[in-house]
Amino acid sequence: MDDTRLKLMEAIARKKLVTAQYNGQTLTLAPHLLFERRGDLFISALNLGKSWRSDEEPRLGHFKLGGLASIELSEEGFEPIPGFEPAPPREEDTPLLGV
Repeated sequence: MDDTRLKLMEAIARKKLVTAQYNGQTLTLAPHLLFERRGDLFISALNLGKSWRSDEEPRLGHFKLGGLASIELSEEGFEPIPGFEPAPPREEDTPLLGV
């Protein structure tokens, strides 16, 4: 099992934030769900650095693990989005681990 997947599984299990490089940007993520889609691993996570319109509820983004680099597990915890259900975004996706 690779280091990225292990760190993200720990972050989900312990409800800890992670920082990661994704598409050339440093993101702070609150990972809620690890899932598989067509043989690739993804996480559903709240991007804490994203700007939301005032009338827009924060929602989870989906990030391919292959695109995440320099994953660092934080000691800072998070609370899951209210009403979060650990269901994958698409019917054909396979959930692996959720908060």
